[in-house]
Amino acid sequence: MVRAKERQAKAFKIKTPDGVQIAAQEWGDPNGREILFIHGFSQCHLSWARQFDSELANSFRLITYDIRGHGGSDKPPGAAYYRHHKRWADEMKSVMEAAKLTKPVLVGWSYGGRIIAEYLMEYGDEKIAGINFVAAFTKVVREFLGPATPAILNTSSENLAENIENTRSFLKFSTAQPLPLDELQVMLAYNMVVPPQIRGHLLSRPAPYEDALKKISVPVLISHGTEDRVARISMAGYTARIVKHAQTSIYDDVGHLPFWEAAPRFNRELAEFVIQSNKH
Repeated sequence: MVRAKERQAKAFKIKTPDGVQIAAQEWGDPNGREILFIHGFSQCHLSWARQFDSELANSFRLITYDIRGHGGSDKPPGAAYYRHHKRWADEMKSVMEAAKLTKPVLVGWSYGGRIIAEYLMEYGDEKIAGINFVAAFTKVVREFLGPATPAILNTSSENLAENIENTRSFLKFSTAQPLPLDELQVMLAYNMVVPPQIRGHLLSRPAPYEDALKKISVPVLISHGTEDRVARISMAGYTARIVKHAQTSIYDDVGHLPFWEAAPRFNRELAEFVIQSNKH
């Protein structure tokens, strides 16, 4: 079951340069190497429960946050708050500064990969130690979009019944094996916190990331499941071709949530990657 152990987190709020209040959380060893987790479309920091409630918290300093429009963060309705890459870049930079991160490893899942790319477009990789792209979109074209796409697009419906049904379908597409009912219910709950118009804003943005990706000099790990029906496995191949020094870890019989479906392996590989990245 998804367990929100907020009593173990240090919760804090951040105000971005454009005035959006962001909810963030700190977990684990305050003196450990730093990991910043960026969740995906329509999710929240609770997506990372199998990381912050794991052995990673014994050794690492873990920072999570709810991106604008999601979870406990502000949800301004206007499209302007979501359109331009600099707003997303400044949001991540604000979290890093508020948490006093010095050289974090960035872990971006799905849409979180786009947010990392947007940070790189604006600020480069000088202040990060490494990047883990997890089932991450680094380009948005038809060939990389899986069969979950119609349901995802319809999560922006203003018809509540249709919205709920398509959000359930999106979640069911996200794993290779069916989620237990209690996990599905909690995930559905925090997905539905995101207003449909904000979902629409996120789905209609350009993704011009290739130049920024080619400039990455820090270590990169690409984690992707073979049964991903949201971002096809070919998405990982594209990222690896653009970021030529990247390592790739392929999860057989795993869908769009390798950090959830194969948490022990994911956590072990992430720990190894963070240690390796901090040696550079």
